[in-house]
Amino acid sequence: MKILVTGSNGQLGQSFRNTSLLYSEYNWHFMSSKDFDITNEKEVNRIFEKEKFDYCINCAAYTAVDSAEEDKDKAFLVNAKALEYLALNCEKFNSILVHVSTDFVFDGLKKTPYTELDKPNPINIYGKSKLEGEANIEKFCSKYFIIRTSWVYSNYGNNFLKTMLRLEKVKKRLNIVNDQTGTPTFAGDIANAIMIIIQSNTGNYGIYNYSNEGETNWFDFARAIFNIIDSKIEILPVSSNQYVTAAERPKNSVLNKDKIKKTFQIKIPNWKDSLEKLEL
Repeated sequence: MKILVTGSNGQLGQSFRNTSLLYSEYNWHFMSSKDFDITNEKEVNRIFEKEKFDYCINCAAYTAVDSAEEDKDKAFLVNAKALEYLALNCEKFNSILVHVSTDFVFDGLKKTPYTELDKPNPINIYGKSKLEGEANIEKFCSKYFIIRTSWVYSNYGNNFLKTMLRLEKVKKRLNIVNDQTGTPTFAGDIANAIMIIIQSNTGNYGIYNYSNEGETNWFDFARAIFNIIDSKIEILPVSSNQYVTAAERPKNSVLNKDKIKKTFQIKIPNWKDSLEKLEL
């Protein structure tokens, strides 16, 4: 089986590099943005024509949520238009597309966890671009898995965990938002879940939610990180109104995972357990 992983230098792509070591029977093709520009239609056509992949796992994304408010064209190019190119080629060459999307397709106003049937209503450019990418997949590809996830972190790339570890070295006090609820999700767990889906070899295509179990807020997530490293840094809870960002964030990002657990018999770790297992 020939598997393409795009965006292989990002945090999820690098997590797949680690996970791939457990699946050496597969023919892995890891391509970064330097190797493969998914926003170049001719290049996408050429590579799919040449390689004819069985699976395309798209880990490439524009994830700078605040920068997307100003860099709208780039966000939509990477997160939406490129998905049209990938979807068309997956359809043409009978490849199965696995795409990682986001909880930010929702507005965060719901009081309970979001299911796959809830109507998306993104409140920032990043979320809108990711939702348009989903729509392009559904429009142009018949064999796909869209995995919506949340608050992704790892030892790679740019994420909340690495930001906290960096600031802890230079700050004595931090203000952290405490009124946005969601679930920190370890990138390695997402990679493992996707491999379970691939190995199931089923035709249960569609949209699935996946995050770690449990829920928290950014303040308590930060506190959990600092407790693990036994940091003495002082952290202060603040509201979203006190910590203004360019892009508005959903107040509730918790995802319901019943569908993916039932369909693929996936056992999902609690976010605290995955965090504690990581070497910080």
